[in-house]
Amino acid sequence: MSESLVIPAEFNGPIESGNGGYSAGAVAAFVDGPAAVSLRSPVPLDARLDVVVEDGVARALDGEALVAEAEPAPGFEIEVPEPVGLEQAREAATRYRGLADGPFSRCFVCGRARQDALEVFAGPVEGRDVVASPWTPSLAYADEEGHVRPELVWAVLDCPTYFAGYAGEEGTIAFLARLTARLDAPLRAGEEHVVIAWPIGVDGRKRRAGSAVLSAEDKVLATAEALMIEPR
Repeated sequence: MSESLVIPAEFNGPIESGNGGYSAGAVAAFVDGPAAVSLRSPVPLDARLDVVVEDGVARALDGEALVAEAEPAPGFEIEVPEPVGLEQAREAATRYRGLADGPFSRCFVCGRARQDALEVFAGPVEGRDVVASPWTPSLAYADEEGHVRPELVWAVLDCPTYFAGYAGEEGTIAFLARLTARLDAPLRAGEEHVVIAWPIGVDGRKRRAGSAVLSAEDKVLATAEALMIEPR
């Protein structure tokens, strides 16, 4: 089966390519249930990508170039740390380390230099090995039932993992290589949520981190694990 998708320019991560989480979520839409999405090359913006689905695996192609590949991850589970309350998340966001200038400064999720960013500014939670941010999804990103579109949830699960992966040390450029996510319950637009992320491990140029979106009542609504790679 062959279909197509377009990542609109507004959903950038790096200035000239798609946000990794949003792009992964867009491709994951062609897979049933939890999915693992590998990003193979920068995701072009405002360009038609062909999506080929074979044996349950979806591949997004820019011409002959493989951009992303999504496969089912039905057994995906991740241990989520103790919840972070809204007040703690608001305080943590004041310690957000994102830069006002640089390749990710205009990311639509976490860019400081962008007026219409989602403002998921995950900063360190005092006394814990976790970063957190509040997030109130706009009604503009909701479906007819008022639920946040899944690709937006994938996006907010992505960006905080970088700040968790480099917590306590000077960050360097790293790109999302793979994101595995599970969306267990719908998010209501207009309601305040908490996004958290935590480090999992380091292996040379590779870093792994987990993330979750929680309701204001501490219910886990979505979880993910990210693999980031520093370029050579």
